[in-house]
Amino acid sequence: MMSTSVRFARRLALVALTSLATFTAPLALAQGYPTKAITLVVPFAAGGPTDIVARTLAGVMTKSLGQTVVVENRAGAGGTLAAGHVMRAAPDGYTYLIHHNGMATAPALYRKLPYNPQTDFEHVSQVIDVPMTLLGRKDLPANNFPELLAYMKAQGDKINLAHAGLGAVSHLCGMVLRQAVGVDMTTVPYQGTGPAFQALLGGQVDILCDQTTQTTPHIKAGTVKFFGVTTASRIKVLPDAPTLAEQGLKGFEVVVWHGIYAPKNTPKDATEKFAAALRAALKDPTVVQRMTELGAEFVPDAKLTPEGLRSWLKQETERWGPVIKSAGVYAD
Repeated sequence: MMSTSVRFARRLALVALTSLATFTAPLALAQGYPTKAITLVVPFAAGGPTDIVARTLAGVMTKSLGQTVVVENRAGAGGTLAAGHVMRAAPDGYTYLIHHNGMATAPALYRKLPYNPQTDFEHVSQVIDVPMTLLGRKDLPANNFPELLAYMKAQGDKINLAHAGLGAVSHLCGMVLRQAVGVDMTTVPYQGTGPAFQALLGGQVDILCDQTTQTTPHIKAGTVKFFGVTTASRIKVLPDAPTLAEQGLKGFEVVVWHGIYAPKNTPKDATEKFAAALRAALKDPTVVQRMTELGAEFVPDAKLTPEGLRSWLKQETERWGPVIKSAGVYAD
């Protein structure tokens, strides 16, 4: 019959082995990572600007990671549906979120936000910045910004201002524009910038703020009216295009920034390997050429870190919170 001391020793050894397995499981996962496809969730419709960035990067990252990076579109609720999905996903290194400024604006926009952007995710890296452009339908009477300003003041709420949904950067840009020009235009929400831009091309709406990743080809082709860029200074892809600030809207600056997030407690080795593949992709000649053609701007290496993203997210949250609250815009 087994003695009490022997039984105790065996139980102690079993507890030790169980604890060791629990401790080493994430490490073992990371060492063999990745062994299957990785999902990169885009919180907006396919064909939109963020989707373009995601798919451009995913193709190159697939090669360096040795596993397919699958882009999955989960549009709705200003990106909060996708963010909530990723927050609840298994923290195994196989689900990531690419999101823009919406991660910083959601706390002010949503009364019942089901996650905290600062604490409920692993912050992986910033990605890329994209300037915004102010556009009008091709048959809009105005041909430059001074004429557009006069037209907006004359038409008032008859002007239809499209945006990609509550909290989208096109929504924020339109909000700042309305405040800057003092015109209470009628806003028309869409499920993503892709559908909003198609509405502009089809003449169903009058004006739209949208990213250069989507608008540059159309601006050069003349299929839309172009009134200026929303950056502090002129951009390389449209060097002759004036900024809205230099045309009278002092301090007007809205730039789309993107970040990569993972579920909380995703193994650090996994996120670091994903981030390394991202950094390599951002230097790939194909990606550089494609993003440069579309007007995207590459961020400094210091921002391509968890700390860089975390700090920037905090800064942007503090910037946009008062703007949104003063506008009285919110959703349940």
